[in-house]
Amino acid sequence: MDSSRIRKMTALFATTVLVVVIAFAAVAYGANSRAVNKQKADSAKDFGGMKALIKAAKKEGKLNTIALPAMWANYGVIMKRFQKKYGIKITNAQPEASSQEEINAVLQLKGTSRMPDVLDLGANVALANTKLYAPYKVANWKHIPKGLKDSKGRWYADYTGYMAIGYDANVVKPAPTSVKSLSNAAYKGMVFLNGDPTAAAAAFNGVVMASLANGGSPNNMQPGITFFKNLKASGNFQTVNPTAATIAAGQTPIVIDWDYNQLGAKNSLPQGSSINWKWIVPKNNVVSSYYIQAIVKGCPHPAAARLWQEFLYSNAKDGGQNEFLRGGAHPVLQQWMTKTGTIDKKTLKKMPKVTGTPVQLTQAQVAKGQALCAQQWPNL
Repeated sequence: MDSSRIRKMTALFATTVLVVVIAFAAVAYGANSRAVNKQKADSAKDFGGMKALIKAAKKEGKLNTIALPAMWANYGVIMKRFQKKYGIKITNAQPEASSQEEINAVLQLKGTSRMPDVLDLGANVALANTKLYAPYKVANWKHIPKGLKDSKGRWYADYTGYMAIGYDANVVKPAPTSVKSLSNAAYKGMVFLNGDPTAAAAAFNGVVMASLANGGSPNNMQPGITFFKNLKASGNFQTVNPTAATIAAGQTPIVIDWDYNQLGAKNSLPQGSSINWKWIVPKNNVVSSYYIQAIVKGCPHPAAARLWQEFLYSNAKDGGQNEFLRGGAHPVLQQWMTKTGTIDKKTLKKMPKVTGTPVQLTQAQVAKGQALCAQQWPNL
């Protein structure tokens, strides 16, 4: 046999081996020794049980998250607990990114080791990108209310809060009492909204709150957009993104954001700060919206991504659901956990009371409002 043919056969054999190795790398073995495709596993059972899932996740050793500020719904504590418990290193990219920027990162980093494994999204953005998610049902799946999860397991709500008006009581006088009160000439240059409503759920729901306060409805967000347009024309509203850092620096004295973020901003103030951060949930103008969890299809760490979801939806004392509560948010399993006595009762008692029935938009109402914002907000 001539040498050229031998070289060709050797190269063909090497290529075949490489293909087999790559294909095998996507497969894990559960406790029952059967092969498991980690990318397609839709429950811990596919791994052979929770212990096998934990083993597979630990072997990967890494998890890529995105857009999780440490003070947002207690995510800083949640990430530390997860890393300590499982020895899995979390790389949290772009902590202050919007929901749309999360989706952009998935598309831009597809196929790389930096691609996000999991997402935490506002409902408006989450429901528009379901083709990017891998189905997975956590152990507590059946306890998630029916209307707050995808029947196929592609996405599921994790926590919610109420839109609130935060302010530095040492600087903002008189204190705001309602959405309409933000038109007070004394607030010139002081009012900020957390993000752009065309890309960030917090900002979008801030517009919803303004709409309800000005004669609008979940089906009519025009009054809210008009309110911010007039507020900007008067000089009160500034289109700069507020953060815990800008609040601590006194640069954003009035911020419209979720109540749990208001708590996070207060808790992040340095000792001895001159900022006296307070907030109100406007009476009879209560807006609620759940954030959504999803695993990215084809993510670089599929087992760790699934273990992360199990941790977030755990009702254990130090599990994600109780940690969301300690961060001022309302976990999606709150009703079931209250019934079973697994909720942190002390923290639950400290949760602020609100006046009025919370309003949460339907998927159709979100789509309609989002389209209106996309059309008008750029020309505010």
